[in-house]
Amino acid sequence: MAPARGTATHLVVLVHGYGADGQDLIGLAQHWQGLLPSVAFAAPNAPAPIPGGPGYQWFPISRIDPHEMQKGVEAAGPALDEYLDGELARLGLPPERLALAGFSQGTMLSLHVGLRRKVRPAAIVGFSGLLAGPPPDSDIPPILLTHGDSDTVIPPQAMFLAAAQLGWAGAGVQWHLAAGMGHGIDPEGLGIAGQFLDLAFRGLLKNAGAIRSVYKPS
Repeated sequence: MAPARGTATHLVVLVHGYGADGQDLIGLAQHWQGLLPSVAFAAPNAPAPIPGGPGYQWFPISRIDPHEMQKGVEAAGPALDEYLDGELARLGLPPERLALAGFSQGTMLSLHVGLRRKVRPAAIVGFSGLLAGPPPDSDIPPILLTHGDSDTVIPPQAMFLAAAQLGWAGAGVQWHLAAGMGHGIDPEGLGIAGQFLDLAFRGLLKNAGAIRSVYKPS
């Protein structure tokens, strides 16, 4: 999706979840374009169709098991990494002008790839996901994690564990827990993510340092 105004200065790549496709997430761009008018958005389909079902998968999932998820993101990571390089080249943007925003399986992959790119992205946003494997211990970009407190697919404890692991590795982490929300994206979390991306692209989160809650109980 082209920027709302002018030539693209930054790129946000939206990484969908298991059984979905790029069209499932590209609508998020419309919620953020007011804050991010010069940002281009892209939402690729994962490379593998779901066997016998609708949508696509970045890697197969038989159960939510951290070891299995780590193997999955390691196998799927190169394909996403190559796609990111191609989109940045197409837009004529340097790698630090990139942000990743993933949902569920897409969060797992966004964290894995984003934390290991040679030039780290400006930010990573993860909706309703988990951290698959230990993070590197240096040069971690600002990260926002959101989760529903009623998620029965990936429990909300996964967000707190990821925030703690990333914080111990030196990341500036913000998190938002959505009251009454299941496995999805709540409107408040969507708004927080837009503000987070805006601050990250303006270079205002580079020294964030601490784990910070942006939870607002109802």
